Amino acid sequence: MTGNIQLLSDTLAKAKADNRAALIAYLPAGFPTVDGGIAAIKAVFDGGADVVEVGLPHSDPVLDGPVIQTADDIALRGGVKIADVMRTVKEAHAATGKPVLVMTYWNPIDRYGVERFTEELAAAGGAGCILPDLPVQESALWREHADKHGLATVFVVAPSSKDERLATITAAGSGFVYAASLMGVTGTRESVGEQAADLVRRTRATAELPVCVGLGVSDAKQAREVAAFADGVIVGSAFVKRILDADGDEAAGLAAVRELAAELAEGVRRVS
Repeated sequence: MTGNIQLLSDTLAKAKADNRAALIAYLPAGFPTVDGGIAAIKAVFDGGADVVEVGLPHSDPVLDGPVIQTADDIALRGGVKIADVMRTVKEAHAATGKPVLVMTYWNPIDRYGVERFTEELAAAGGAGCILPDLPVQESALWREHADKHGLATVFVVAPSSKDERLATITAAGSGFVYAASLMGVTGTRESVGEQAADLVRRTRATAELPVCVGLGVSDAKQAREVAAFADGVIVGSAFVKRILDADGDEAAGLAAVRELAAELAEGVRRVS
């Protein structure tokens, strides 16, 4: 492996060696501002996150719940561009040395140009991309350019995915597999449920890639529940909500996400 995909793989492997799941945080670029978003990512890393997904705000985020939709709307009204996403990745990675991915719908990449996007993401130090709405059977062009630049291609699997489909997805992906804990959109929930554990078990049977679980995790208790069976715990809406609840007080927002990251980092440690 080349590029920062190796850093991503090493980070996930180290978490496993430490008998814990990796903590993967999600925050949109440009939220609440471009500079504020970069500061928030640094704060989350300071709190204990191992990996951060930088969301590329989109006008039609069909898989995102109301909290992330609100953040995306703030970022888009602030004029965020793909160049700002790349700057966010570059500054967050340069400041921390930790793996930073981009999570994006396919349409913005398609319009921007696959070659241009992958080249710029690699130059920014990005570890790869999570592509929730790109069908594997239509991903050859993306994967060709991602491989050329040493970028991970992370696909999303869901509880509805049949075993044969899981095998196809995991064979095409790299870095890790994003397992959606339930059917539906992003957001915090009371319970992550047994569906996620079953999905991780079935996904692991098809590949050796780490399997990380997202959608619904919002506190240390849920993080501990997921860490018992997954290689990574992905948290997004809970971080975004902390910033929204700060109501424009940047210092308070940064303190809140740093504190949440610390709580979650404790939660992903497995009980011996």
